[in-house]
Amino acid sequence: MFRSRLIAFAAFSSLLAGAVQAATTGDEGGSASPTSIVLLTENFPPFNMAVDGKNFAQESSIDGIAAEVVRATFKRAGIDYSMTLRFPWERVYKLALEKPGYGVFSTTRLPEREHLFKWVGPVGSYDWIMLARADSPIKLTTLEQAKAYKIGAYKGDAIGERLASQGLNPILLLRDRDNVKKLTNGQIDLWAVGDPVGRYLAKLDGVTGLKTVLKFNSAELYLALNKNTPDEMVARLQTALDQIRAEGKIAEIRSRFE
Repeated sequence: MFRSRLIAFAAFSSLLAGAVQAATTGDEGGSASPTSIVLLTENFPPFNMAVDGKNFAQESSIDGIAAEVVRATFKRAGIDYSMTLRFPWERVYKLALEKPGYGVFSTTRLPEREHLFKWVGPVGSYDWIMLARADSPIKLTTLEQAKAYKIGAYKGDAIGERLASQGLNPILLLRDRDNVKKLTNGQIDLWAVGDPVGRYLAKLDGVTGLKTVLKFNSAELYLALNKNTPDEMVARLQTALDQIRAEGKIAEIRSRFE
């Protein structure tokens, strides 16, 4: 009797899963046309972060400038979504790249990434900088000069990728926050990071007084959607984002985190 019930339950579960899939991919099992988006993000304060600072969070437990901008955008566009923060960044980026109905934020819209996703944004902006300890004698005027030093960066992030492509050979870590300790204890000379991201992460560890020795780029942050996402949905989201920006909503959100 127990075996019969177990088999019946398994069959029901399979049918239910198929129904859910059909709602988002169509009954024929063809190319997906999602009616909602699975949004993935990471700890990248103050743009997106878990309220409790941990490496997993969902929905209202996720805070930050970009998180709030993305929420407001989806609400205005009338598109359903779920939001999950996970670790590491490489994993969530790969999921959005490969799975229909998925998106990831906040990420930099680099030329080499342009054809990989459909884009909505910008949802934020930041500077690329080199941070040093307060007592460091390092002075830089060009990125080329930084090649003489040990540089820490975040694995999978646009900043680290750009430095590597230019031959600076940064030491890449899975957690950008770990670069705070490596910088303060002398394991690295410079920390290549976004501003205000670096200072925010350092403050979480009680570290202040880090100094900017070079600003070498400015970049905008985007929501990257899987290429399967319908163009009509992308257009609705972009229109909604443009509207809330024009109304001053984005500036108001950013002011809460500065």
